Amino acid sequence: MLKISTSILSTKNRIKSIEQLNETTTDYIHIDVMDNKFVPNYQFPLNEIKKLAKFSNKLFDIHLMVQEPEKYIKELNNKKVDSITIHIEISQNIDSLIRLIRSYGIEVGLAIKPNTNLNRLNKYIEKVDKILIMSVEPGFGGQKFIENTVDRIIELRNKKADILIEVDGGINDETIDKIKHISDIAVVGRYITNKEYYQEAINKLKN
Repeated sequence: MLKISTSILSTKNRIKSIEQLNETTTDYIHIDVMDNKFVPNYQFPLNEIKKLAKFSNKLFDIHLMVQEPEKYIKELNNKKVDSITIHIEISQNIDSLIRLIRSYGIEVGLAIKPNTNLNRLNKYIEKVDKILIMSVEPGFGGQKFIENTVDRIIELRNKKADILIEVDGGINDETIDKIKHISDIAVVGRYITNKEYYQEAINKLKN
């Protein structure tokens, strides 16, 4: 069954949103960390993530949209963190970062932007636990789902049939049908967090 990772990026009161998500069947809470360098936005400084973790009963799915992930990885060695995903496009030693994340017993994800050639993943696909395919340009919530994402998921699945595939961006009760049978985790933000009752929205996505 498709898992849901709920993004709280666009919520006004993140602690309240986490407390509401604690009462739902969302599988993870998705944290979009941005440094205003890799993407033109700054979100979720480390002290905020540590504070939010105290209120969460759910595991965190950390997406590092940062140019230099090492310091974040070292600070996010937290029992609430299930996985840490870094971007293939950064000018850093990817292999070294993969080893660092693994050294903390945390699952490793590798994210890829919509216009990045999937072949860049080839040398790492056997070394990571999941691939996060961006279905919007990273940096801001509320964007429209990019249609050729479906073809990219299928292409990735053909590269490695058993790789865990996470899809992030523009997912709602309509676009979920495009990806639910070919991917494993859907990152969903406003479609859930703009609702009064989070669980109703999650039910529509999962069913």
